[in-house]
Amino acid sequence: MTEFIEIGGLEERVILVGVAREETGRAGGNTASLEDHASSDADAASDASLDELEELVKTAGAGVAGRLLQKREQIHPGTYVGTGKVKELAQLIAECNATGIVCDDELSPAQLKNLEEALETKVMDRTLVILDIFAARATTSEGKLQVELAQLKYRLSRLTGLGRSMSRLGGGIGTRGPGENKLESDRRLIRDRIAQLNRELKEVRQHREITRAKRQKQQIPVAALVGYTNAGKSTLLNRLTDAGVLEEDKLFATLDPTTRVLELPGRQEILLTDTVGFIRKLPHHLIEAFKSTLEEAKYADIILHVVDASSPQREVQMQTVYDTLKDLGIRGKTVVALFNKQDAVTDAEPLRDAAADHTLGISAINGTGLGELTELLCDLLRENKILVERTIPYGDAGILQRIRRQGELLSEEYRPEGICIRAYVPADLYARL
Repeated sequence: MTEFIEIGGLEERVILVGVAREETGRAGGNTASLEDHASSDADAASDASLDELEELVKTAGAGVAGRLLQKREQIHPGTYVGTGKVKELAQLIAECNATGIVCDDELSPAQLKNLEEALETKVMDRTLVILDIFAARATTSEGKLQVELAQLKYRLSRLTGLGRSMSRLGGGIGTRGPGENKLESDRRLIRDRIAQLNRELKEVRQHREITRAKRQKQQIPVAALVGYTNAGKSTLLNRLTDAGVLEEDKLFATLDPTTRVLELPGRQEILLTDTVGFIRKLPHHLIEAFKSTLEEAKYADIILHVVDASSPQREVQMQTVYDTLKDLGIRGKTVVALFNKQDAVTDAEPLRDAAADHTLGISAINGTGLGELTELLCDLLRENKILVERTIPYGDAGILQRIRRQGELLSEEYRPEGICIRAYVPADLYARL
């Protein structure tokens, strides 16, 4: 009898490589003490960044065989780390039996090529790992288009070959021959595909703008959930709206945006929109490709900034989120900082966010603080509304539905002369009443 032997896929084992950039030129005071303090801060930040890179690598399905961190004033323009460290890295790869390396910053084409030649192994960078995770997690057609566009832009800038001097597309001596070479052919195919993807995404963007215009016409307020990856945005959305979004303790567990209706006290409604999580050193290609998705926060009335309160790096993560929002041109919004995962907090640090208008401690997993959150949302929505007490004739009872949708119906009493209501309504609806 024939026996079948199942052979599992070979797991990649990689070495994580990072550069801790040291600040120089400090003057005044105890210079040695300041430099030591700056050096320790740089080391701590770099270690935290490598920890995050390790989580990314594991999420992508690879294992970590070792680490190498070098202190430098600047990243080496040719080999990322210094030439001495490259030799040390080659030895480490052999000792750990690693199948490749992952650098903690985006590599230039020259750095990528030089490292591959020197190490004779697979060389990847942080951007490539994030793109790989996004490709695995995208489920909607828009998400797949955005990821493919980002991947092609990344690949286009890293195509190597004989160079411009050997291209067959120009005129003059040395350009006559059988036609374009493989490099030019690849570039042309990628550019054609990028153009096609841009056209398709333009149509998706127009559809999104139509949907957004309908929401604005209905005047339903919108709150956007933003935050660092794995801060608990999807868990919070599920807890508040039963959205059924995937919850997983992994970076970028959910990628595609989700919008659900949250019914607040007084039967008023607000739309909650989940967005893709942010991360340090978020690739420029991704920001550009996902701009239409990320811009959902730009048109929101309220920004709910979900923070992982249990993370020792929460201050850095919060700053990353605000920097990304600034890059997207999102300013002047009411920001509510939600310090999530209170059930896992081990320190006694107070909840601080200087950039937020309000702060709350919550736990999406067990519901702590969510009652206070809905009350705060009600208060924020009331700020631009007018309190009215009116008796509405039964013939105009249809306006009650509009009050529930756009405002907050506090009470209603049916009397012979009509419906006596007490409600908070927006200015345009107040004029009709």
